[in-house]
Amino acid sequence: MRYRPSIGTVLLLMNLTLLALPVSGLWVLRLYDSSLVRQTEAQLIAQSVTVAAQYRALWRDGGGVIAADWPPVDPEWMHREGFDDPWLPRSATLDLANDPVLPASPEAEPATAPPDPVAARAGGTLNAILREVQLQTLAGIRVVDRAGLVVASTGEELGEVLVNRDEVRRALLGEPVSVLRLRGKGPAPVGHSLLGQGSAVRVVTALPVIEGQRVIGVVVAARTPRSVGEVLAEKRLHLAGLLSLLVVAAATLSLLGWLAIGRPLRAVAERARRVSEGERGAFATAAPGPVREVADLSAALSRMAESLEHRADYIRDFAAHMSHEFKTPLATISGTVELLRDHLGEMSDAERDRFFGNLHAESTRLARLVQRLLDLARADMVAADPIGQCRPAAQLAAAAQERPERFEARIAGDPAIRMAPDIFASVYANLLENAIRHGGPEARIIVSLAIDGVGAVLTVADDGPGISPANAERIFTPFFTTARRQGGTGLGLAIVRSLVEAHGGAIRLLPTDQGAVFEVRLPLA
Repeated sequence: MRYRPSIGTVLLLMNLTLLALPVSGLWVLRLYDSSLVRQTEAQLIAQSVTVAAQYRALWRDGGGVIAADWPPVDPEWMHREGFDDPWLPRSATLDLANDPVLPASPEAEPATAPPDPVAARAGGTLNAILREVQLQTLAGIRVVDRAGLVVASTGEELGEVLVNRDEVRRALLGEPVSVLRLRGKGPAPVGHSLLGQGSAVRVVTALPVIEGQRVIGVVVAARTPRSVGEVLAEKRLHLAGLLSLLVVAAATLSLLGWLAIGRPLRAVAERARRVSEGERGAFATAAPGPVREVADLSAALSRMAESLEHRADYIRDFAAHMSHEFKTPLATISGTVELLRDHLGEMSDAERDRFFGNLHAESTRLARLVQRLLDLARADMVAADPIGQCRPAAQLAAAAQERPERFEARIAGDPAIRMAPDIFASVYANLLENAIRHGGPEARIIVSLAIDGVGAVLTVADDGPGISPANAERIFTPFFTTARRQGGTGLGLAIVRSLVEAHGGAIRLLPTDQGAVFEVRLPLA
């Protein structure tokens, strides 16, 4: 048999999967990587703003003059970007999930002209400061003049030109730029991995230094952000504890789920197995369970088992009654045939007629019994027709007019009932036959039809000898009859009950001082 996991195993896997989803989401969306990148970008912006302010002050003190041919920054662009506001906070915007990662920074180009003297003096003053700051911030910072020539640097590009870099070229036009680039030096890029690609990229910011709506230089800062692996390594003990707690929580939830669902289901399955092996009363009490669906399943199986036991009892009793009903006429026929075979020549005409009459009566009884059994089988299997309906008032009135001395019809209204005409005719005929057979030849039968609430009420009453209290409890039992000598089979009322209940109705024997009164309630169409 192919292995199938238990509910506890499925619940454990589901809980572990739910725990893994946030981690996988962080990896797929690179949210934590992006957070580290933005943190680095914000630090670089803050450092660049400080360096830009120092460079601007040194440029002014050094006698820097804005030449008339320097193009101003587009005033509309400055207004749109908020450069005309004295308060101009710069926020980090880089996102690994959306921003492209550019190739490594190209090599600086050699200078073709000397730097601006004022910018060179300001940069020379900043050099020592930048190198000291780098020891603490680990950021590479370069200051270029308005022509893109490096006048201050923490690296080896002093005196070279950086205009071949897109971020520098855009910043010289007055636009602050932040980009992601692959690392060009140091350890090889690690690429995409479970811990992200933070160590494979480098954050680069280019902040224009603006004086009098002219760009007098650019501060270029770059730094590799911390990788997720580094951060997780610092918190490895805390993460191990958290992971252990989550695993314990998942196992506990799975255990609780198994106790609430798995164990009650196993109990239900065990009871169902005992029922399949023939044990009676295995579902006498519903299996306890805190989950509503499990309790509903147990209750439904309990009702099903009760129905099956009832059906089994019905079939057993039916088979016993049927064998008894067939045994008597078959014994009579067998004995009569044996007598006729042994003594036919010695019998008088009257005796032969009597024996042949017995054979005919018993065969007729068997034929009637077989027909009744077929009727009962059809009644047990009949299904209500959702569109079948009839108006029984006309049928009842016509039947009463045929024998007015015996029948009386009392009809109040003309309801349409949810039952096909032929089915109602069978119900009505069996009730009349029962009243005629048991009420006696002089009994008068009254049939009433009325509407009561949402249903129609059919009443068949006779003024015969009635039914004793002991027999009243058994009248709907198949094969029970007190008129067997008159040809009764004991199946008429059983057929009526099956037909009526199949259509959502009900039949009962009403208490009365004289005769018998049967009430049939049928749903309206």
